[in-house]
Amino acid sequence: MTKADLVNEIHHQTGIDKVTVMKTVEALMQTVSSSLIDGENVYLRGFGTFEIKHRAEKVARNISKNTSVIVPAHNIPFFKPSKEFVLK
Repeated sequence: MTKADLVNEIHHQTGIDKVTVMKTVEALMQTVSSSLIDGENVYLRGFGTFEIKHRAEKVARNISKNTSVIVPAHNIPFFKPSKEFVLK
C-alpha cells in the first residue's frame, strides 16, 4: 500500500477530503521523523513503537576490490509492532 492508497482508504472510511487527510498523514510522518531525530521514541498504543537503535562501528568487506571498509557507528530507525498488531 502506498501513501496515496492510504489517503484514499482513509478518505473512503471517514469522508474527510483527501487534501486534509494528506496533510494529516504528512504531519504524522514529519512528527515521528523529527522525534526520532531528537532521540525520542514514539509509542502508539495498539500499533507499535518507533525507536532509534545504535549500531556500533564495524569492519565490512568490499568483495569486488577485496578490501576492508570501516563502517562508522550510526543510529537507525526501527519499528517494533505491539502484541495486538502482530499478524497471526
